[in-house]
Amino acid sequence: MKIIFKIKIHCFFYIFALICIFSGLFKDFLFIMAIILVHESGHVLTSLYLKWNIKKIVILPFGGITIFETMINNKIKEEFLIAISGPIFQMSLFFINNSKFNYYNILILLFNLIPIIPLDGSKIVNLILNKIFSFKLSDKIVSIISVLLLVCFLILNKFNLIGLMVLFLLSIKVFENIKNHKYLFNKFLFERYIYNIRFKKNKIINGHNLNKMKRDYKHLFLIDKTYQTEKEILNEKFDI
Repeated sequence: MKIIFKIKIHCFFYIFALICIFSGLFKDFLFIMAIILVHESGHVLTSLYLKWNIKKIVILPFGGITIFETMINNKIKEEFLIAISGPIFQMSLFFINNSKFNYYNILILLFNLIPIIPLDGSKIVNLILNKIFSFKLSDKIVSIISVLLLVCFLILNKFNLIGLMVLFLLSIKVFENIKNHKYLFNKFLFERYIYNIRFKKNKIINGHNLNKMKRDYKHLFLIDKTYQTEKEILNEKFDI
């Protein structure tokens, strides 16, 4: 029951609802709402199983965003399971024998898999990139992909009101992420400084380059033929 009180309705969702109702699409609105709730329940149930703390769930015209009170340095595997659980739960709706419902279900599923921040597709791509590249570079790549796709969709949009509203909301989230890029990176480092986070894998970094630090790895820094631990390097950065 506590989860219900964490659900917040975005003001644009009310606008979307009114457009649907006055356009004679109330049934379509109910279909979309049902799909969004099932999709978001996948994220919520998986996060509860993994004991992640949910801060709030924001319902938007194109879906929902579950915001967590958690660290950046959580296990990639856990975050990946939470990210894909929404689409997986939504796929369970394909058994419903209604052509219009299935149309919206496929549309919303494919839309959420587009790699634009904050859609599930961007989270999945980001987590895959984090397995290959550093945390900082992965975040930059996803931001660039998001901007390029936003521009493409804006060009392709034929002045559809709902489409423009969705693009506007996505643009806000994308540029918020770009604006907070430095803050997110510093938070990533600071968590490792103040918490004793254990990782099974190790990575050697040549020089004093914190930008090369990766998720799910503990680092050793090779400086002037001497190895320094991650903790020692972070102590130099944050100790006053």
